[in-house]
Amino acid sequence: MKIVVRAPNWIGDSILAIPAIESLSKNTPDIKIWIAAQPWVKDLFTSFDFIEGIIPIQCQTNLKNLNNSARKLKDFHFDAGLLLTNSFSSALLFYRAKIPERWGYIRDSRQILLTKGVPLKNQEEYFHQVKFYLDLISALGFKTIPPKLSLPLTQKEKRDSKKMLLSLGVDLKKNIIIFNPGAFYGPAKRWPPSNYAKLAGMFQQRNDTEILIIGSINETFLGESIASEMSKKPTLLAGKTNLRLLAGIISHSNLLVTNDSGPMHMANALNIPIVSLFGPTDPRLTGPFQETASVIKKDVACWPCSYRECPFDHRCMMRIEPAEVYKVCLTYLK
Repeated sequence: MKIVVRAPNWIGDSILAIPAIESLSKNTPDIKIWIAAQPWVKDLFTSFDFIEGIIPIQCQTNLKNLNNSARKLKDFHFDAGLLLTNSFSSALLFYRAKIPERWGYIRDSRQILLTKGVPLKNQEEYFHQVKFYLDLISALGFKTIPPKLSLPLTQKEKRDSKKMLLSLGVDLKKNIIIFNPGAFYGPAKRWPPSNYAKLAGMFQQRNDTEILIIGSINETFLGESIASEMSKKPTLLAGKTNLRLLAGIISHSNLLVTNDSGPMHMANALNIPIVSLFGPTDPRLTGPFQETASVIKKDVACWPCSYRECPFDHRCMMRIEPAEVYKVCLTYLK
């Protein structure tokens, strides 16, 4: 059976979906799994042996993109399609690609396009996104395996990332601490750069740490803002890595200090310790799934709001103090 899985659009969600995809692949030797994914997440899936291939697709923001992606999928003659996205447009894509079996949660009024739709559970229940994806697999009649996040790297990827760090003058004998001050979702998820700078100053007093700052090219300004307040400049990597190179760099680190964003889940899948700073979102749903990780959040009256931008005083993030974060970080460093 040849199945195409429509991967989630976010880096973190794609990683959290991996146990569900692996579970589906384990049901019979005859199941062959392909991934249809947006360009910015597709490379997450390149090193899994249970994935046959990856098909890049365009955003279904207009009819032309939808038809182009549908034609591409149609040429593969899939037997079934699993939707790990929740939009009407993703179900329409599988319908237009003439995939005979189309499975997914009943959301966004798309049940007419699904051959097998799974109703959502009580939305007042709190369960992790990993379980959300696994429950879909179970409801479709497939067996699931105990969930475990992983992100395999090739030896070349490990060598290339190490070579890059050495070329930038990073001392790999020291504790490598990575800051991830961005969050693609919006500024409400971001701990202020000035607080990251204060935290960096505490680490640099020890003289046994290297500070790296990561992010997308659009988040370069965050790293520059942090660096401007530091006496010893960090290594700025925002916009200088692709997804696989970033994973390799994270794999060489001792700790990631991060907002709620994709690199948090990448580090978790790579078994790198995490100190994660949560503001408007709920860590019970999207927090680090595996140990070793700590979550720092403040209980404020307006939480959780899930706003992209805070309309008030951003108290959920502003009340997290650098000294508090530093103390938690020390529990993970030698």
